[in-house]
Amino acid sequence: MQARRLCQPLRKRLCILGSTGSVGRQTLQVIRDHPERFQVVGLSAHRSIDALSRQAAEFQSAAVCLSEPGAKVPRSDGGPRWLSGPEGLLDLIEAVAPDLVVVAVVGAAGLAPTLRALERGLPVALANKETLVTGGELVMAAARARGVPILPMDSEHSAIAQCLAEKSPALIRRIVLTASGGPFRGRTRAALETVTVEEALRHPTWRMGPKITIDSATLMNKGFEIIEGAHLFSLPVDRFEIVIHPQSTLHAAVEFLDGSMLAQMAVPDMALPIAQALAWPERLCLARLPALDLAALGTLAFERPDPTTFPCLELAREAARRGGTFPAALNAANEVAVARFLAGELRFLEIPEVIEAVLEAHESLGAADLTAIFEADAWARRRAAELSFSRR
Repeated sequence: MQARRLCQPLRKRLCILGSTGSVGRQTLQVIRDHPERFQVVGLSAHRSIDALSRQAAEFQSAAVCLSEPGAKVPRSDGGPRWLSGPEGLLDLIEAVAPDLVVVAVVGAAGLAPTLRALERGLPVALANKETLVTGGELVMAAARARGVPILPMDSEHSAIAQCLAEKSPALIRRIVLTASGGPFRGRTRAALETVTVEEALRHPTWRMGPKITIDSATLMNKGFEIIEGAHLFSLPVDRFEIVIHPQSTLHAAVEFLDGSMLAQMAVPDMALPIAQALAWPERLCLARLPALDLAALGTLAFERPDPTTFPCLELAREAARRGGTFPAALNAANEVAVARFLAGELRFLEIPEVIEAVLEAHESLGAADLTAIFEADAWARRRAAELSFSRR
């Protein structure tokens, strides 16, 4: 019996940043389904202290962090070690010595802990688009310097990685990223003048948090995915094409120089890309997911997005082309604009108007270090918060 235990593989030690959010909770469900494969050693939330406490108790996490600035946390007597504030995320990574860091926090807050993990030679499972949007050059340089992978945890980039299977970027003609079209697929710009927050949050396919759900409705999430993919796969943004695919079963496709195309298909469930990242380079048996029934699916539909109705796509491409701190300003302006829309301060169509105005006023600071990125982020947030439009 002792010899058998010694032969069993060690469980992968995971530190999950953003464990109380949508992706974080789904990550923990994959872990529940495979307790023999994974051990949770660190967890974090922004302000959801009760949910974080319950997760820490369930998974016997060694340390946890409440990352909200100035957060008050319990004493660590007899339980996990409690850390707090944005710097607590960095301390958490140091404290628990994981095998893999899952970055599922919202927004630019994911950049610093991602860099800390990579600098420590730790692989990162990345569910946070904004990390590569704001600091992609820094992040990829850190990954290359330590020879550790960044494992995409979203369905599209996970699909691309599976199609590429270590093939050279020089062999690629283009990459197609699919989008469900969100709740407003097929609507004209005029039809979106009066949409409500509740309508924008009714995503037809995916279960996500409110911020990324609004990004899906504006198609800014696809703009971010173009920038993210350019960094992950060492390709210019103009090699990426967005196609609306309402069935959400073909997640991405790669076209090679000879004209052949490989695509990845699966039922639309975040458990699959999450499991891909957690188990890499292996695959898990996801018994609870239904098989993709092609006959029942019947047909696959594809259409081009309307750039007039959804200008965020081109705003993201333009920010990427201009480089420097423009992508950081893009992300910050989008975060503020979405928050203002959710709070009832902006109309839906004013989200891209805010972003465009911020980018027009921005002067790049260069993106050589975190200081420049954070300065651009702070400036863009202030600018986006100040902008107002006459109600028409």
